[in-house]
Amino acid sequence: MRKILFLVAVFCFQFFYLQIVALNKVVKTNENKDKFLYKIEDFSKSEFLGEILVNAYSNEDVEIFSDIYKKAKQIGANTFALKPIENIDGTIQKFNPAYYFLNLYYTNAEEIPNEENVAYLISSSDKSQKININNQTIELQARSFLKLDLTKSEIMSVSTRKLLGSMVKLSSKSGQPSLYLSLTNFKIHSNDSIYGGVNFKSGDITGLEKSFGMFLTTIYTEQKKD
Repeated sequence: MRKILFLVAVFCFQFFYLQIVALNKVVKTNENKDKFLYKIEDFSKSEFLGEILVNAYSNEDVEIFSDIYKKAKQIGANTFALKPIENIDGTIQKFNPAYYFLNLYYTNAEEIPNEENVAYLISSSDKSQKININNQTIELQARSFLKLDLTKSEIMSVSTRKLLGSMVKLSSKSGQPSLYLSLTNFKIHSNDSIYGGVNFKSGDITGLEKSFGMFLTTIYTEQKKD
């Protein structure tokens, strides 16, 4: 009986997320084996394939992105961009985490810009967190992130301020790709084929795979350091 109830619960859980995330439009498909799904700002050289609608609010960002990723790969997308939603007067609506569209594209790898020596500190989905950056205490609001520009002249120490918390030291390196650091536990396994796995983990600071990190910094709000 317990096994039956467990299977029913799993089915309902999966069905719930299938209802949240919908492949709203498909104009074309593309055959490629790219594993990544990166955010792009300039899509003038990209091929538009379709759009995804996220039509409900959820703090379970891993599950939401997992379904977005699977649907994007169904049509061969390797890049995405947040689609602006216009008001009646032509102004752009403020981002609503319970209702938004992602445009899906195929972009040649050489046309995807590489951001270097930048670190994104990403907060929890449901609560604010206090962190130390070079002994300066900052309260990072829920569903927000800090963008840090790294330089060779300064080593940034980032700590979660807990008794048994963790610290990472960040600095600029030649050719170093952008870093996405979660200050919470997204429960991503190191062998996860969708996300590419955890880059590194230091206590409760976790390095996220770029695709997932880009998704979070798209649906979260940037918080300024000063």
